[in-house]
Amino acid sequence: MSSFNDFSRYISENAESLSAEVVKSVVQEMNLTIPEWEKERAAAMYVQLLGFFGQALLDGGQIKVPEALIAWSKENAEMQVASGGAISAIVVRYPATRQVFSEIFTRLSVEFDLTVVESAKAIRAINAVLDVSLNETFYAYERLSESKQAETRVELLNLSAPIVPVLDDVVVLPLIGVMDSYRIAHIMNDVIPRVAEKNVSHVIIDFSGVLTIDDHVALSLQQIGGTLQLMGIHVIIAGLRPDLVQAIVRSGIDMLDAETYATVKQALESVNK
Repeated sequence: MSSFNDFSRYISENAESLSAEVVKSVVQEMNLTIPEWEKERAAAMYVQLLGFFGQALLDGGQIKVPEALIAWSKENAEMQVASGGAISAIVVRYPATRQVFSEIFTRLSVEFDLTVVESAKAIRAINAVLDVSLNETFYAYERLSESKQAETRVELLNLSAPIVPVLDDVVVLPLIGVMDSYRIAHIMNDVIPRVAEKNVSHVIIDFSGVLTIDDHVALSLQQIGGTLQLMGIHVIIAGLRPDLVQAIVRSGIDMLDAETYATVKQALESVNK
């Protein structure tokens, strides 16, 4: 047992040099090109991990994952999400890291004359710690990715139907991109209340940036116009291309009574008459 204690004490006391060896070996084995600050960051984390790990082996207690490793794993995921990188860029490093740790522990097992069982115990314990790190990275990446995607969707929705004030009592509502049920709901639930808050008399709905429109969307757009009119707002339609007009006609919706103009400029001129 004294040999295993010596082995454990060596890991804890030589955490810095062992950590540098781990980072160097993983980088070389995978032929990675990463900045020095990232290598230093990984090495610093491994110093804490090995110091904690060696002491835990020495104490003979259950190996608990240090908070520094969990934080490091989450930060790796956060950096990937922020940079738009894939989770695979992190995951591919774990097999090489496991292999390097196994090789180092096997070498030390021979030097300290450990039994096969003791050597396997140490390797199994470090792999369990790396499993936790990998899981934490996955969980953090998924959570942060979902959050970022939700923020992106909100930004795209806001860009797809911005409110553009042009005169004291006139705003233009440019519709941009593909008008689907999700964006229609955004206009009904978020945009129209904001229009109402502005106390405007005229809203020019500009269709010139709309890519496609179907029967369901055509009906929904009619409902949007009707909602604004019920609020006492004068609704003017601009920028309807021939293909959009045909889609509206095919839908069977009667928009003949709608005030329409080819361009926003013409619509504004009508308001100023």
